[in-house]
Amino acid sequence: MRKKSDFILRLCLIIGDAVALVLSFAAAYYIRVRIDPRPYTFETQFSDFVITVAWLVPIMLIILASLGLYRKSIVINKSRLPERGRLLVAAVMAVAALIVFDFFTGKDIFPVRIMALTAMLLSFVFLLAERIIVRFVIRQIFRSDYGVRRAIIIGNSKNTEYLAEYISSNPDSQYRLAGIVAGRHFIPDDLKKKQYSSLKEALRKCKADVIFQTDERSTEYVYKQAVNRHLLYFFVPSETALSSHFGEMELIGNTPAVMVMATPLSGGYAAIKRGFDILFSIVAIVVTAIPMMITWLVLKLTDFHHSPIYADERLTQYNRKFKCYKFRSMKPEYSGMPAEKAFKIMGKSELIKKYRKDGDYLKNDPRITRVGRFIRRTSIDELPQLFNILKGDISLIGPRALLPGELRDYGDRSLILTVKSGLTGFAQVSGRRDISFEERRALDIYYVRNWSLMLDLSIFFKTIAVVIKGEGAK
Repeated sequence: MRKKSDFILRLCLIIGDAVALVLSFAAAYYIRVRIDPRPYTFETQFSDFVITVAWLVPIMLIILASLGLYRKSIVINKSRLPERGRLLVAAVMAVAALIVFDFFTGKDIFPVRIMALTAMLLSFVFLLAERIIVRFVIRQIFRSDYGVRRAIIIGNSKNTEYLAEYISSNPDSQYRLAGIVAGRHFIPDDLKKKQYSSLKEALRKCKADVIFQTDERSTEYVYKQAVNRHLLYFFVPSETALSSHFGEMELIGNTPAVMVMATPLSGGYAAIKRGFDILFSIVAIVVTAIPMMITWLVLKLTDFHHSPIYADERLTQYNRKFKCYKFRSMKPEYSGMPAEKAFKIMGKSELIKKYRKDGDYLKNDPRITRVGRFIRRTSIDELPQLFNILKGDISLIGPRALLPGELRDYGDRSLILTVKSGLTGFAQVSGRRDISFEERRALDIYYVRNWSLMLDLSIFFKTIAVVIKGEGAK
C-alpha cells in the first residue's frame, strides 16, 4: 500500500462518492413518498428509481473528477473550504445532468420538482459526510503505521527542519521520518539521532519509500538513487523556483514539494490502463480459447514428457519477479538457459555474436522445435501471457519482460522497471528483428518517460498489423 496510498485513497473516495450519490437520491425519493404528506402523481417504483440513478452514477463521478475533486491537492489538503464549494457545485451539476437525461429520455426521474431540490441538498450533505468518514478511516490506518511512506530528507535548507518537524509530529500523516542527511544545525534537536552522514548510508540502513530533497546540490545523483531503488522523489523548491516547478505539487504541512515522476503512467492513468488490461485479457482469453487448446494438445502429443506451458522467471514493475507463461517452443534441454551457454553446449559458439547482433534473433535458431517455429511466427506462443495480464503481472503494452540480471550492464535500467512489463510494446512494433538490444532498451526507456494513452493506442493497433503480417515474430 505504501507506494499507492494516494491512489488507494482516491479509489476509496470514488467508491464512497458513488455510494453517497445513490443513497442521497434514494433518500430524496423516500422523503417525498413516505414522509412528505402532500399528494404526488408519479408511479415510478423505488427499485426502478434507484437502478436508474445507479446506471447514471459514472456520469456524476465524471462531473466530480472534472471539478478536480480527485486531485491530490483536494484529496490530501486538510483545508475543506475549496472542497466544500466544489462539492456543492458537483451536487447541482449532478442533478442538472439527470434532469437533462430525463428530458431526452422521458423517464420522469424527477416528476415532482421538490425531489430534485431535495436530492441536490442531500447529495452535498452525503458527499461531504462520506469524505469526512473516509479520511477519518484512512488517518486511523496511517496512525497504525500501515500504508505510510518512510521518508528520507536530504539537503541543507530550512525546509529540512520544517519537513522533519511536521512529519515527526503528525502521526496521522502518510509519512514517517526514516532519516535525515543534512548539517546538524538544520535538524531539530530531538531528531538528531536520525541523522546520517550520506544518502548512501541512509539508504543502506533505512527502509525508505520516498526521498525529499530540500536543496539543489547533486540533484541528479539523488534523483538517480531514487529511480534505481524505485522510490518516490520530491524536490522542495525555494521560493524563487516555485513559479517554474514541474511535476505534481503537494503540501507537506505548509511546505510545498514537487513530485518528480519517472513516468507519467501513475495514479488515475494507471487505473485506466489496468481496467483496460482486465477487459482485454478476458475477451482475448475467450476468443483464443480454442486455438490455445489445440496448441496445447499438439505440443503434448509431440512431447509427452514435458508440459506444453513453459513458465519462465521474469521481472516486472519495481523489480518484482513473476512466472511468465508461454507455450513451449524451445527444446526442453535448452529451456531457461542463456543463449550463450546453449550455443556453447551444442558446439556453435559462432552463433552467439550473430544472435546478439540481430537483436536476440536467429532465422534458423537450432534451439527451437519445428512446432515452436510455427507458433513463434504466428505469435501463438505468447497467448498464455493473457493470464499474466489478467493476474496483473504484466500489462498488454509495456517494456519487454526482462530476465533477472539482463540489464546489469546498461544505464537507466531501473527506469524500465518503473512500469509493468508488457505483452507487446514500443520496441516490438518498431522492427524487433532489425534493431539491436541497446536500441530496444532505448525504445523501452522512451516509452516509460513519454507514456500517454495515445502512445498505447498507437502501439496496440501497430501490434495488430505486425501480428497479421508476421513482421515481429521471432
